[in-house]
Amino acid sequence: MRIGPFSFFERKSLGNPTEEELAIFTGATAGYGVSLHTALTVPAVQSSIRLICEAAASLEIRVERLSGNVWTTAPEHPVAKLLADQPNEWSSTFDLVRDLIATALTTDKGGLAFVNRVGGDVREIVRYEPGHYTIDFSQDGRQEPTFRINNTVIASDSIIHIRGPFSRCALNLAAEAIGAAKHMERQAANLAKNAARPGGVIESPKPMGDEGVKRMLAGWSKAQEGSDNAGKTPILWDGTKFVPMSLTMTDAQFIENRKYQTLEICRAFRVPPSMIYEMDRATWSNGEQQGKEFLTYTLEPWLLALEAAMRRAMFTAQDRSEYRIRFDRDDLTRADLTARATAISSLISSRTLNPNEARSWIDMPPRKGGDEFANPNTGSSQPGAPDPQATPAPEVQNATV
Repeated sequence: MRIGPFSFFERKSLGNPTEEELAIFTGATAGYGVSLHTALTVPAVQSSIRLICEAAASLEIRVERLSGNVWTTAPEHPVAKLLADQPNEWSSTFDLVRDLIATALTTDKGGLAFVNRVGGDVREIVRYEPGHYTIDFSQDGRQEPTFRINNTVIASDSIIHIRGPFSRCALNLAAEAIGAAKHMERQAANLAKNAARPGGVIESPKPMGDEGVKRMLAGWSKAQEGSDNAGKTPILWDGTKFVPMSLTMTDAQFIENRKYQTLEICRAFRVPPSMIYEMDRATWSNGEQQGKEFLTYTLEPWLLALEAAMRRAMFTAQDRSEYRIRFDRDDLTRADLTARATAISSLISSRTLNPNEARSWIDMPPRKGGDEFANPNTGSSQPGAPDPQATPAPEVQNATV
């Protein structure tokens, strides 16, 4: 049974209004009337949000302790054990991090989770949907928040809360760009659905009357509309003729306009276009550079914000001087094995790391003599290097039966 101060029945709130409710009470709508659910059907929007929140959630979370001037991993801490297993009985740590950041990207209120303590110990972390909490800020300029979950006031030291800058989420700030992309997507769908798009007009040398026009339009639609009839030669009657219409500049550049809207969405979420599969200008060299910029300028701010929020809510003021929560950024470089091996070799050679510290980076156990800081490239006199005078071990011969 879950422990906590909240009731178990569902309550509705206007703290997270639908697009229709927003229009009724404020007269305002998101760009082009695009709701959150509609915006997420735009592939560029969905991909950008997933790229950020899933990249962050895939990183290992560590609790570190300050020993002298060095931070060391503290896996024995109760918070570390909770995060390593699962934050509550029904979800994983991956779900927690992913959904907190995804909510902050799509909701102005930001993502929120409640840290439940029993006897001073953290027992569980529960994330709530935006419709179940409200956040009020003081009007004295300090912007001190007051948190309510299901209309119950909760102390701020039990709340993990992250949100975007400008007090607005990226999705709402890009509402116009997303709305334009959605309308272009609908236009493309209608163009494919109705293959006989208005590319010209039918002229008649004499009046046809209402019934004549209806019969002509019915015959034209039956013969020409739909993908099955695409490319068929039209047959005109009673002296009518088809006059094609020239394409406007916007019609001729429809695909380019759709690509531009994708770039606008990438700018709003600060993700490289190549990482959501817009590959027009991607090359081997700039693709790698864009990946580094994504880690530095897009993902890192969210990681720092979440680390600070979790540290404040999951440790007491006294513990915060000794413990911190840290995402292992090193996981992001593991895919590039060559660059990783070169970096490790350089760090060992420069005596920045010893071999056992480097082995821990690639999840390998320590070896005997690996705690010495030595350059293995400068000769056998270095500590930890193999002794050239040592007698080699005899080779083991396989017995033949």
